[in-house]
Amino acid sequence: MKIALVSEHADPLAAIGGVDAGGQNVHVAALAVALAGRGHRVVVHTRRSDPDRPGEVAMAPGVTVEYVKAGPAAPVPKDELSPYMPEFAERLAERWAADRPDIVHAHFWMSGQAALLAAGDVPVVLTYHALGTVKRRWQGGADTSPPHRLDTEREIGRRADAVLATCGDEVGELRAIGVPEQRIMVVPCGVDLDTFRPDGPVAARSSRPRVLSIGRQVPRKGVDTIVQAMRRLPGAELLIAGGRRDGEEAARLRGLAARHGLGDRVRLMGSVPREQVPALMRSADVVVTVPWYEPFGMVAIEAMACGVPVVASAVGGHLDTVAGCGLLVPPRRPRALARALEDVLGHPDRRRALGAAGLRRARERYGWPRVAERTESVYTRVIDGRLCRLAALGG
Repeated sequence: MKIALVSEHADPLAAIGGVDAGGQNVHVAALAVALAGRGHRVVVHTRRSDPDRPGEVAMAPGVTVEYVKAGPAAPVPKDELSPYMPEFAERLAERWAADRPDIVHAHFWMSGQAALLAAGDVPVVLTYHALGTVKRRWQGGADTSPPHRLDTEREIGRRADAVLATCGDEVGELRAIGVPEQRIMVVPCGVDLDTFRPDGPVAARSSRPRVLSIGRQVPRKGVDTIVQAMRRLPGAELLIAGGRRDGEEAARLRGLAARHGLGDRVRLMGSVPREQVPALMRSADVVVTVPWYEPFGMVAIEAMACGVPVVASAVGGHLDTVAGCGLLVPPRRPRALARALEDVLGHPDRRRALGAAGLRRARERYGWPRVAERTESVYTRVIDGRLCRLAALGG
């Protein structure tokens, strides 16, 4: 198949760890490579945000990233990209008129909006990655999404040929916004099992038990909850990786640690190159990821694939990935988190058992070849269904 992936803000070649660069970037890149590995030709369309970038970059055998001119060739926060989506769609339509893909897979709501405007008779599959209704529920007035996001999400969910939910919890959210149930299919995110594995280099560490938090530095990721929990873990250290060491959220976390007398046990190391993440995870006694909400949660399955026990908030994708092989706690509850961490850090046998259980689940369910196979199956069903409908109409 000729597959077009649309990811308007999440460049698969971008450095991970910025405010708008995280799990979606990793997902799109890995899915593209895995689909190409199954013999397909994949083009990823993302907005051009760097004037020095060439218009086209070969990412891997069978995978090309094309940078679409839409708005300024400069970084723009994703919540401010909506005005440029008509131009983005126009460029996509021109591109697909010259070389028609067999299927379009849009990632995120603005990509879905642009893809549906541009696709014509090409079927469109949509993965939201995050829903505005959930974001609004948790962030309230702090939500900076465009005012029309919720209405647009409802519209594109009803128009797409198929909508991929990344976890069971998302299925209910999609039903609630009116996505037809028969078009919803669950296909999780994946993990690179060759990169994230128990054996391999281990980052340097102290003799203290190590708690690791890694991810984008934004308030909804709940890293402040981990800092507060550390007050009840006097012998342990917290290593916070991701984001900018001099960023606003880093300053807030550093100030919180200082107020609680944790300055010598909480360290913010900033952004970590992607290739160093597995070694960092293997250096930890436990990986903690406790966001307020989480559409899937790549960090959890990456840590599981490294054989490291996981403590996660009982939200979103964690209910599928971590339940039964890690510990789940309510979000924004430092005491509950501290009790879970005491359990893991204080009992080596328990720690080893959780690590082994997580590793088994990651290998059984979340390897990218398996995820790509399931995604390909959806594409085939959508294309076959479209052809059957055309045949019934005499097309």
